[in-house]
Amino acid sequence: MQSRYLMNKKDKKPYIKWILIIGALLITASITVWLYLHDWNMERSLDALTGDSTQQQPAEEQIADVQEEGIVIPEEKEDEVEEDLPVTPEPEEEVVEEEAKDATVYPESIELPEEPTVVNGILLANKQNPLPSDYAPGVNPEAQSAFDAMRAEALKSNIDLTAFSTFRDFARQKQLYEGYVAKDGQEKADRYSARPGFSEHQTGLAFDIGESGAEQHWAAASFGDTEAGKWVAENAHRFGFILRYPEGKEQLTGYMHESWHFRYVGKEVAKEIYDEKITLEEYLEQE
Repeated sequence: MQSRYLMNKKDKKPYIKWILIIGALLITASITVWLYLHDWNMERSLDALTGDSTQQQPAEEQIADVQEEGIVIPEEKEDEVEEDLPVTPEPEEEVVEEEAKDATVYPESIELPEEPTVVNGILLANKQNPLPSDYAPGVNPEAQSAFDAMRAEALKSNIDLTAFSTFRDFARQKQLYEGYVAKDGQEKADRYSARPGFSEHQTGLAFDIGESGAEQHWAAASFGDTEAGKWVAENAHRFGFILRYPEGKEQLTGYMHESWHFRYVGKEVAKEIYDEKITLEEYLEQE
């Protein structure tokens, strides 16, 4: 008969065996779960097991992980080093304002030309553009014909126009100018009378217009206030004439306002000058 000790010892062996088997299964299950939680990566599992969480991933793996998660890594830029160099300001361009031309002043020294000045087919005579001393064409036939037509038209309105002064040669202008200088002085005379060689009357295209029977208004500012003067001012362009020296334009024409002085330039040019309310000088500058 076996002793109770041996019997008890024999009965404990199966229990020990099952305990070892169950323990092994638990350990295997724990390892399996651990590996599953770490993507079956043995190296990562060992790092987690040993607590070495500070180990850095290779750069390629880090980039791959970040790209999978949709994170954008900004590119590293080289440090830009700006040198503090002195800045030299560019010199400002000096704006030179062109002085307005004063047509009332004669050039300090000017010689009479051999040929008259013609701009775009228009004969020009003023204080900057004189005529040859021997230039003497007489009254322009076309201008005379245009005046006759204008006079005939004015007669329909009971206005009898007359051209009391037209062509004047160099000698006659010299005589008149010297008489004005003796009477009023050169400075004042230069405002209303041209020096010899500078007068429009020498071109044969200038007409001093008045009304027959109203001589008191001839060559006077008052002509512009008369019925005849107003008619000419409003209708002269239809026949090719312009008011040569308008009021307020002395700096451009060179002479004070003369309500009686008209210049023939042709119908087309006269209409344009009349419509734009400009002077002959302004018109020629536009061309």
